[in-house]
Amino acid sequence: MVARNFRARNGAGEIDLVAWHDGRLVFVEVKTRSSEEYGAPESAVDADKRTALDRTAREYSRRSGVEWGKTRFDIVSVVLEKPVRIEWLRDAFR
Repeated sequence: MVARNFRARNGAGEIDLVAWHDGRLVFVEVKTRSSEEYGAPESAVDADKRTALDRTAREYSRRSGVEWGKTRFDIVSVVLEKPVRIEWLRDAFR
């Protein structure tokens, strides 16, 4: 883990977690819901959210000197039902 709640200077958005995994800089969006009554948590990462995440991630990558090709986007989906379900969706979008 290298950063939490990273905010871009340009105000484009926020990235929940930034971490290294398997030689890639990973930008992680964490989505939590009490149930899946209105859909899976990861469904909240729509086109607008992805655009904001992309802009913010590009700024982080640029500032840290990491080549864009060595990055990826993951989603951690959490449903707070019993039992709690946590799903790590690697390379969730590009």
